[in-house]
Amino acid sequence: MRFMRYLIFAIIALSGLAASAQLTASKAFTSAPSDVFPLLDTNTRMDMVDYYNSGLATPSANRMDGRSSVTDLSPASLTVKISESSSAQVAILAAGSDTVIAVVSTVAAPGLDSTLKFYDREWKPLQASRYFTAPAWKEWVTQGHDAAEVTAYAPFMLASYYIDPAKGTLTVTNNLSTFLDEDVYEMVAPALHPSLVYRWNGKRFTL
Repeated sequence: MRFMRYLIFAIIALSGLAASAQLTASKAFTSAPSDVFPLLDTNTRMDMVDYYNSGLATPSANRMDGRSSVTDLSPASLTVKISESSSAQVAILAAGSDTVIAVVSTVAAPGLDSTLKFYDREWKPLQASRYFTAPAWKEWVTQGHDAAEVTAYAPFMLASYYIDPAKGTLTVTNNLSTFLDEDVYEMVAPALHPSLVYRWNGKRFTL
């Protein structure tokens, strides 16, 4: 009986340790090194999370005297508005017994355009190509069309990223409509997918 009691206490203790070791998006955001979020110091990031969790819309001052705030938060994802023209998402991805932190950085250029970086749980940079390859024109072009139909009017793609850790998806959205003239975009739109959905297989995002 005494042995069973000790065993139960041991299991509870181990469960507590596992829970405390679990990395959440808010923990990752507040522990990120300054070069990941150069406009937001650690204390500011902690305040932003506290404001959101308290249901307050209070913005925080960033290092450029702008206003920043957390706009969405779940255990595995955090979205932050850094400035009027930039935002970021921190997403926690399970990779076997390990954890990968994905950071989406989005700027208005003038259409929304994103980049994606990956880190280990200690914020050591990881080689991005191991986890995701940005779509080329061949992925964007619809069946029966050719990339030349698009590149004659748009030399580059503008695309924003959003990761849904719960579904294990990365949605890449075509934002050329905000860059090209309306009549020009209407001509090229049939040749382009409006979005592409990648799925996390535990090792990388695949189309």
